[in-house]
Amino acid sequence: MTGMPSDPRQRRAARHAQPTGDPATSPPRKQPITVDRITDAALQVVATEGYDALTIRRVAAVLGAGPSSLYAHIVNKDDIDDLLVGRLYAAVVLPEPDPARWRQQIRDVYTQIRDQYLKYPGVSRAALGTVPTNLHTLQVREGLLTILLAGGIEPQTAAWALDALSLYVSAYALEQSLVQQRRKDPEQEWVVSREELLRRFAALPADAFPQTRRHADALTSGTGHDRFDFTLDLIMDNLSRS
Repeated sequence: MTGMPSDPRQRRAARHAQPTGDPATSPPRKQPITVDRITDAALQVVATEGYDALTIRRVAAVLGAGPSSLYAHIVNKDDIDDLLVGRLYAAVVLPEPDPARWRQQIRDVYTQIRDQYLKYPGVSRAALGTVPTNLHTLQVREGLLTILLAGGIEPQTAAWALDALSLYVSAYALEQSLVQQRRKDPEQEWVVSREELLRRFAALPADAFPQTRRHADALTSGTGHDRFDFTLDLIMDNLSRS
């Protein structure tokens, strides 16, 4: 019992004390920075603070690291945008191309992309003005192109149609995110209900706005994603005629 205290209470305390250097008292080891962790942190920033808050410095802060530690894995902020879009596209399920159902298949895939964007306010901006390099993004574009080609669309038309459809879906999701964000701000009074719009249109001078007054119901019609479906169908109707 050499080295043990003679008092029983002291011996009990010594027996239950954690020895010096025990792993339980050692500071937890930091998780290494990886591309997946950078993407997770970036999505967390967008989900909780919005896309405008997304910076390399902010992502580094979420990871408990300095910005310089991220540059071993990414090139710049555009690189994070590419990773974000790739992560969202990874959740998209591509169908086996069916020539008889190509229009519905295109709409279904773009609906999935829209819904992925809407989970993270403003994130569709990451897809605008960039050329995708992420494999998940390229795989979805490959799948969409394959569906169009299976539907008998000429390659040049199919390629440009993908650009138009993707641009519209990104812009639509961005507008929806902005509207939802502004509705939460009591100072953003311009976001009004359909009923309020109808009242405002009805109050316009009849001689200056005859068509707006006459067709106010049509101008304000549509619920949910009705206009989204309409626009996709409008583009695809013209593809099949080209």
